[in-house]
Amino acid sequence: MRSMQAFILLALKECDEKQVLDELKELDQVKQAYVLFGEWDLVAQLEVENTEELGTFMMDKIRNRPDIKLTSTLIVAK
Repeated sequence: MRSMQAFILLALKECDEKQVLDELKELDQVKQAYVLFGEWDLVAQLEVENTEELGTFMMDKIRNRPDIKLTSTLIVAK
């Protein structure tokens, strides 16, 4: 079982939000993901082992996507 949870907020470039949402939901670390109204376009709940896995996930699976404009990561404290 993964011991660390985090939420990521994503702002997208001009793209198909539904497609990005569906692709996020296919990733093992993503437990839930939703389209939002407001400043952020999507939110995803993650479960990872530690901050190293979180960093690797963010760099390899999220930040290198051409349709992602901005992210904010919120690590769950309790």
